[in-house]
Amino acid sequence: MTAPGAAAELAALYRDLHTHPELAFRETRTAGIVADRLRSLGYDTTTGIGGTGVVGLLRNGDGPTALLRADMDALPVREETGLPYASTASGTDDEGRTVPLMHACGHDMHVTCLLGAAAELAGNRSAWRGTALLVFQPAEEVGRGARAMVDDGLYERFGRPAVVLGQHVAPLPAGFVGLSAGPAFAASDSLRIVLHGRGGHGSRPETTVDPVLMASATVMRLQGVVSREVAGTSTAVLTVGALNAGTRGNVIAEQAELLLNVRTYEPEVRDSVLAAIERIARAEASASGAPREPDISLTESFPAVLNDTEACARTRRALAGVVGADRVVDPGPGTGSEDVGILAHSANAPCAYWLLGGADPRAFSDAQDFESLERVVRGLPSNHSPRYAPVVEPTLSTGVRTLVTAAHTWMPAP
Repeated sequence: MTAPGAAAELAALYRDLHTHPELAFRETRTAGIVADRLRSLGYDTTTGIGGTGVVGLLRNGDGPTALLRADMDALPVREETGLPYASTASGTDDEGRTVPLMHACGHDMHVTCLLGAAAELAGNRSAWRGTALLVFQPAEEVGRGARAMVDDGLYERFGRPAVVLGQHVAPLPAGFVGLSAGPAFAASDSLRIVLHGRGGHGSRPETTVDPVLMASATVMRLQGVVSREVAGTSTAVLTVGALNAGTRGNVIAEQAELLLNVRTYEPEVRDSVLAAIERIARAEASASGAPREPDISLTESFPAVLNDTEACARTRRALAGVVGADRVVDPGPGTGSEDVGILAHSANAPCAYWLLGGADPRAFSDAQDFESLERVVRGLPSNHSPRYAPVVEPTLSTGVRTLVTAAHTWMPAP
């Protein structure tokens, strides 16, 4: 159990991290705080892994290595929580734009929980044997951080783990955790499509090729991919998140840009959906008489998170010991995405990655079963919302204990 003074200090750290979010591969302040704390706890600490990643290694006798992971980056979202420690920060994105910053996905909670777990593991070495490999990862939000750390020699430099463990805060009630074997998080692919037209005056459309009309037709056609090209027994989500074109109402633009995201579980469904997107974009350009083929590029891509069945059963027992068996729920596959699976796949290690409840339990006072709990969850601000923020307690103390207890399961005392 975390001592009251330590718990208060961790809560203060969480609020500080929440107030100071940083974008992917720019988590220098966060990484510095992490490294200083790990060193003070006696961890062999290395910075700059995969850009801004931090690795803490604590050897405690013979035994297996367990990797515990937290991600550090924030999102370009303007915070609307009204919290006294709300972020007012801004930063520069990869395209040179000034954007508001917010920890709208809870990575500040992930970092704080893992630092709390680091302290407990270091302070109670008699409870476990082996090596704790703590990975504080950059750039999860853009799907490149885990790959960057692996490509920078994560396992060659620090050893391969027997298991990859981690958690993601979610709008379940605080004090609950969610663990699902199999495809727990979907694969994610983001694309940029630039449709080329021929600009001109809005009064003379006959002299132009209108990329806005072309883009609109493409968007509508894309809505049929999932409903008409994916089997009812499979799952896919296709979202056109942005359509950018033009500057004035009476000027027909030269080009239009679409930004898309695709979520799938099965590789063959992924391949089919991506092929359909390209086919439709090229066909609509041809049908519109576009002067050139569209530019289609894959901007982000990471695989599904596949939770190992045996590892989940083993970890589930540990989590039940923390929150109670009736508070460990199986949420089933989620269409959100995570790149933690890259860490497990690259190490050829089983993965057990669970959801950490972070919503105010009072919102669930009338929930009598899992179905009614789900209905409440759907009405709460979700991750990536400008109004999303977990309650500090009992989220933080639960998150520390789940990580420590899961680690002990894989690195037991002799």
